[in-house]
Parts: sequence; structure tokens; C-alpha cells
Amino acid sequence: MTIANIAPAVDPWQALKQELLAIMPAERLIDDPLRTLAYGTDASFYRLIPRLVVRPASEGELMAVLAGCRKRQLPVTFRAAGTSLSGQAVTDSVLIQLREGWRGHEILDNGRAIRLQPGVIGARANQLLIPFGRKIGPDPASINSCMVGGIAANNASGMCCGTAQNSYRTVRDMRIILADGTRLDTADPASREAFRRSHVELVEGLERLSAETRANAALAEKIRHKYRLKNTTGYALNSLVDFDDGIEILKHLMIGSEGTLGFISTITYDTVVDEPHKAAALVFLPDMATTCRATIALKPAPVSAVELMDRAALRSVENKPGMPEALKRLPEGAAALLIDVRGNDEAELQARLDAVQAIFEGIHTLEPVTFTRDKALYELYWKIRKGLFPAVGAVRDTGTTVIIEDVAFPIERLDEGVLALTEAFHRHGYPEAILFGHALEGNLHFVFPQGFEKPGEVERYQALMDEVAQLVGVEYGGSLKAEHGTGRNMAPYVELEWGPEAYALMWQIKALFDPENLLNPDVILSRNPTLHLENLKPLPAADPIVDKCIECGFCEHVCPSRDLTLTPRQRIVAAREMARLEALGASPSSEEAARLERLRDDYRYAGDETCAVDGLCATQCPVGINTGELIREMRRERLAPYADTARRVGRHFSGTTRVARGLLNLAGVGRAVLGEKGLSGVSGALTRASGGKVPQWVPTLPKAAPVRVLKQTTTAGGEARDKVVYFPSCATRVFGATHGDSENRSIMEITLSLLDKAGFEVILPEMPGHLCCGMAFQSKGQFDEATHKARELNRELLVASQNGRYPILSDTSPCVLHMQSRLDERLSLQEPVAFAHDHLLPRLAITPLDERVAVHVTCSSTHMGLGERMVALARACAREVVVPAEITCCGFAGDKGLVTPELNASALKGLATQVEACDAGYSNSRTCEIGLSLHGGIPYRSILSLLDRASQRRDEARDTA
Repeated sequence: MTIANIAPAVDPWQALKQELLAIMPAERLIDDPLRTLAYGTDASFYRLIPRLVVRPASEGELMAVLAGCRKRQLPVTFRAAGTSLSGQAVTDSVLIQLREGWRGHEILDNGRAIRLQPGVIGARANQLLIPFGRKIGPDPASINSCMVGGIAANNASGMCCGTAQNSYRTVRDMRIILADGTRLDTADPASREAFRRSHVELVEGLERLSAETRANAALAEKIRHKYRLKNTTGYALNSLVDFDDGIEILKHLMIGSEGTLGFISTITYDTVVDEPHKAAALVFLPDMATTCRATIALKPAPVSAVELMDRAALRSVENKPGMPEALKRLPEGAAALLIDVRGNDEAELQARLDAVQAIFEGIHTLEPVTFTRDKALYELYWKIRKGLFPAVGAVRDTGTTVIIEDVAFPIERLDEGVLALTEAFHRHGYPEAILFGHALEGNLHFVFPQGFEKPGEVERYQALMDEVAQLVGVEYGGSLKAEHGTGRNMAPYVELEWGPEAYALMWQIKALFDPENLLNPDVILSRNPTLHLENLKPLPAADPIVDKCIECGFCEHVCPSRDLTLTPRQRIVAAREMARLEALGASPSSEEAARLERLRDDYRYAGDETCAVDGLCATQCPVGINTGELIREMRRERLAPYADTARRVGRHFSGTTRVARGLLNLAGVGRAVLGEKGLSGVSGALTRASGGKVPQWVPTLPKAAPVRVLKQTTTAGGEARDKVVYFPSCATRVFGATHGDSENRSIMEITLSLLDKAGFEVILPEMPGHLCCGMAFQSKGQFDEATHKARELNRELLVASQNGRYPILSDTSPCVLHMQSRLDERLSLQEPVAFAHDHLLPRLAITPLDERVAVHVTCSSTHMGLGERMVALARACAREVVVPAEITCCGFAGDKGLVTPELNASALKGLATQVEACDAGYSNSRTCEIGLSLHGGIPYRSILSLLDRASQRRDEARDTA
């Protein structure tokens, strides 16, 4: 046979993609270099790039994916949030990523249970349960970011849940899809019976293994001993001794199975009481032995959590802002316990605090044991604890990763275990390692920086892990993985910890569920003894702005482009890969050069154009990274040729804003002549023809603002009044009221009305029409002109405020945030919500409106910690306030809602259904309100409008009374 007659090999992943195109849109079948890299990255220190990323939106689609993979013998891995640390959510084959379609939830039994789909974030589940005074049992530190699917599949626990309230103990029922595509609903008797008939071999096989295990006294006792501790090493063998019914065994084996036995489509949890009264103490002890003895004494005490921190751990955070001074005075060898006590009422809390205090009467502490109920101090204590892992990540050398391992010792041997671990770290050259953990469970985390690029580093890490595995798993009879899952990281050590008999049992379980070994192969169980040393993730230097990123993924749930293109973590991952390829210089292969070019091309849209640069990622990032700063820097380099244009716009800014108002007036004429549908069609065509350079007209685009009101400003009456400088932002000087809205005043008119009503004398800066804080230029990468405009504004505000003598109110929250970081510290800059809540509300007589209103907390408000005050202000003015769940940044981002409208649409997907019963919505950024009105289906206005409508002068209210 000649070569010409040999048919080219068929790429099985491409064949799968073509098959799935018949039932799924192309945008949910992803195989380009940028997104497979970005979506394939998780929080572990392993790197595998999937050949195909699939985003099924239903059980039916997921079952079709499994069938296609089985037909072609393609391994498949499930991914929820990607916050797993042990390499259990990476693959070089097919990655099933959960996004839209997997966020359903249902409250059951008046809050005593909750049914959740796997894409629901853990904190969202708890938010749903707040009205019932309950929560889900598992409470991992990543609960604000991780999803229920990962919580269950890893049997993740956390600070308070221990072993009594983890997923294994609190699961009621689940819907499962197995490797062969069969669906089982354990809550449905008909489904259970049908499954027993269709899967006799599996059900009877599990029941046989259970009977054999319980008959083996030594093995059964070993299993019971292992699960006195936290343990996620291997499969949940305790299901074989806890249950004899095959369906119950199957259900509990799914917990902690890391996607190797099947897919959890929904899970129903029995919820637990969330005790509302809380107190905490940070107890300093002289040495680790005393600390461990105190922990043992606290085991039977009525405490919710006891967190241990060694001296190295405390040292890593002692210089952080807000940390207690006592941390710096601690002697070498000291340690601390963070003790959390909770109760259903104040009396119960006090009784429990008394019991804990009694325990410490015979224990030497470095400081008196003092519990606090103060919310701020309570949260500070937990901030110390939760900041330990990222503290190491923030100070590591560029190019190294940060590794966190979690082990568990029998609590009675905790002090010995801590000493042995510490000695092992020093012996292998890891003196910077820190120890902390959930002390009551004997669960310790050890964190250390690790590079893998230099010769000998992989071998050093291997030697450490070999010793730790022997020490914990064999000598102390502990757990090598207490709560982070086995993954790839500990798969080579499962047999060492459990022994050959239990290990063989796990392989039998795997064979019963997944005989073809297609579900997440090499995770939990592997025949490869060096698996944990392979496919290590490179972390090359990309930019000092983001080089400290540990790729944990905590930022992703607040990113407005998370369901559209990339998240902050994924932008950093791609930037690192491009930096790695660029560092090859003149030596890259043709394949690498082509890959770099493709990454750059695709990053322009996915990484840059769809980034709102809102900085919300920094509020969630453990090391404070604002990925928006990286994107702004990229824009600066890309848009440098337009610096002269930016300069001309800035130097003729009043003219620019006049042109903008003229265009709005022209759009109003077009609306009247063509109608909304006609104008939208014409505008859309122009936008597409210009490659997005001409903004897209939207129906909620406002009228032009009547700037003449600034020239008409007068102060009523002759009485002496407190003075305030009012600086209307450029957005409010351009955008007036929304067409058709019953609130037909501009924000400038509303603000002036309120200030007059509250008894303020208003001072306007000179040439307000020419002034700008510079944020609009900054977001476009035009840093020089942004600086010029900020200096110009600074000069005028100093004059108007008499060098900071009078407060300065600006009506747009994002502008205030920008000004706070760039203007003179003498200036008292007032954000509209803060000023209204703190200074206007007390001066006005309020009659709450009989309305149901929605509130959107803008990114800038979140940065400034104003969310609670914003909601409080709204509640003072309206009967009912709705804060839509999981709506973070609106994605309008200045002009993004007009030039990249799909970002705004994606960010606000789901808003309309949450606010449909509201009379109106309120926020504190005019441009955000345009997008919110468009996608919310109700008018959004400045929250100052709500306050103005609900208020009277105090003297008028007295006269009326």
C-alpha cells in the first residue's frame, strides 16, 4: 500500500466536536489555544491543556458528551470552579466545564434541606439559607469562590464543620450520571428501583464489598479509625462499613470521589443551624506543646472552631495593616489558637464562653484570654487566619509556586506530629514553611514556596513528600489528605497510607463504576509512582503587577466577563504563557511562534477588550492583585500612537462634552423619526461596519444633560449655611434623564435640590465643564493625559474648597474612587452614597416611599466598603429593598456597554428576573445606570433621586405636622 492510499488519522477530539455540534452551539465547544489553556488551569501546581473544553447546559447534553467520549475512548474530567489544590481538575483530554445551566437551587423543609446544582457557589447557598437561620455544613476557606460540585466531589470541609457536618455526613440525596450515561436520582423510589434492575452488577458488587469489609474485623476497624480523623485520601471506604444498602453505599462513595466515579448533577444537603451570636479570642501560648495540650483540652468544649497557628505563620502576617501589635512581641517558638464560640442567643453564648474560660484557668498563656463580640475585631481575627496561605504566596520569589498540603494527625499525638513535621521541613531545606490548621481535628496545613526550574528542586520536593507520607500515613496513622482531595498530588501515596488490602478494595470500586477508566484517570488511583512530579505548572515572570498571582481563582466569581471570555486568573495565565514564549527569543520553533501569534491575536478581544478594568478582582485576591492594572498597561502600550488625540481631547474637554451632548440630541431626533427599532438597526450596522469604533445606540441612552442648571445655582434664604463644593462628573454633565422615565431631572438638578433642602451652600469650581478626574483617559491606557486632567482638577478643587476647608461632593462613585488615589490628601472627597447617608440623611425629614426598589452596589462602592450604607440609605427611603444576587460589576465600564455591549449583557444576565417586581432601581454611577436599565427592564436612577423623593426640609415637615 502506498502512502497516498493511507487515510489520514482522524483526530478523535475533533470528531467528538463535530458530533456535538448537532446538539450544542459552537461557542460551547472550545478548542482554540487561548481558551483551552485558560479554562484548563486550576489552583493546583499542575498543568495539562485539554484538547476540547465542553460546556454542556443540561443533563441531556452532558450525557451526550459522555457517550461521545465513551465511543472514542476519550478520558473526561469535570470542572466546577477550579479552586482545587491537588490536581484533580486538570486534563489533556476532554474537560467538561460547568457554567450556565448548573446554578439551580431549591429550599426544602422550611430550610432544613437545600437542593443544589453543582455550579452554585457555596456562599450563595448559605445566602439562600439566611432567612431560615441555617447553612450548609461544609465551610471551606474558599466558600466564596468554590462551587457545590467541587465541595461534594472533594468532601471539602473547613474551619467549623469538622467531620460531623461535612458532605459525607450531611448529604441527603443526589442525582448522579454514571460513566455509561445512566442517571440515578436517589430521592426517587422509582429511579432507585429501576437502577437496581439495570445495574445489578454494580449494586450487588457494592453490597458484596460492604459485607466482605465488615466481615474483615481488622480492615473494618482500620477504616473506622481513619475516619475518626478528617480524611480525603482515596475513596470513602467508610461507606462500606456505615451502610449495607447498595444505593446508599454508592451515594456516599460519590462524596470525595473527585469525578472519578460519576457526575453529581444535583445534591440535597441536610442543613445545619447557623448560630447568630458569635465571639472569638486570639490566644497566645508560649510553645507548641502547650498549644497542643490546650487543643486537646478544648476538644469536648462547646467551641465552633479552634485554629492553630505556629510562630512562623504569625510572623508572615504580623506587618499587615490592622494586625495586633502583640503579634510582633511574641517570642520564638510561641503559637496561637483562634477560638470561635457561637450560640443561639446571648445567654447560651455566655455560658459557652464561661466553659472555655474555665479550661484556660490551668493553662499558661502569654496574654489574658479575652473574647470579643465586636464584629470588626472578630473579622480581623479571622482575617489573620485566612491570610496565612496567601501571605506566603505574596513573598515568594517570582517563578516559584506556593504549595499547601494538608494532613491530619490523631489529636492525642498532635504535638509530636507538629514537631516531627517541623524537623522534616528543616532537614529538607524548607525553613520558611509555616504551619496552621483546624486543631480540633488534628488537621494541619503546611505551606511553603517551591520552584521546579532549578536542578535538584524536583528531587528535593520528592524527598520531602516521601518522608511526610511515611511520617503521617504510616508512623502516626494519620491522613495524607485531610480535606483537599487526593488528586494527582497524593495518588502515588494512597497505598502507602491505606495498605495493600484497602488499596485493592479501592481499585475494585473504580472498576465497578468505571470499567473503562475514562473518568478522570490517574486521579485518586494511579499506577504511576512519579505522577505527582509530572506536568508541573510553569509560573514565568509576566509583569510585576501580577507575578505574585497564585492562580487560586478566588477572583473569578466577581468578574463581569466570567461567562463571556476570560476571568482575571485566566488573563494572568495567558499573559504568563505569552511571556514564556516571548522569552524564547530567536529560538522558538515554528509551532511555538505560531502559537504565540495566535495567543496575542485572541487575547486582544478575550483578554483586553472584554475586561472592564473594574478592579473587583483585587477585593477578592488573597494577595491584592488588580488584573485591570495589567490590562490598562497593555492598553497603554497598544494605544500609545493615539496619545496626541487624547491630549487634544483633554485640552478641549468642554468642547468634547458639548459634542457628546449634541450627539445625544441627534440620537433623540433619530429616535423620534426612526423609532427605537429603526435607530437600533442603523446604529448596529454602523457599529459593525466600523469594527466597534462607533458606539452602539441603546434604548436607555439618556437625553443630553442640561448643564445650564450649574449657572443658575443659588442659595435660598439668607441664613448662614454649611458650605460644600459640588463637582459634577463629566458623565453627569453629558447624560441627563432617561427617555420616558418619570424622573425627568438630571443628576445635577437632583443633587442641587438635595443640598439646598439639607441646608448647604453650594460652591462650584471654576470652569466645571472643562474638568475631569482623568479616569476615562486612564482606562484607555492614556496615562499622561489622565495625570494632566487629575492635576488640573486638583488645582481647581483646592481653590474652591479653600485648601480642603470645605468638603467636596462628586455625584459619581467611580470618579470619587479614582480621585481619592490621585488628588491632594488635604481634599475631603465625598462619595455620593457616603455623603447622603452620613450628612444628608440626618438633616432631612424622611417619609419612606411605598415602593419596592432594587439597589446596585457599584464596583467603586465595593472598593470603598459602602455596600451596607448604600442598602441602609435605600431602606430608609423605601418600603422594600432588593439587592440582586450574584450581580457584581455591571460591565458597562464607562463606554464598554456601547462599544462592547455583549460584556454588559453577560454581566447582567439574570438581573431582569430578580428585579421584575421592583418599581425602580438605584445606583451611584450614571453610565452603570444606562446598562442596568437596559438589562433590568426597569429604570435605574441615582440613589440621590430616591433620597430626594422621600425627603423634606425638616422645617417643612414640622409645619406639615
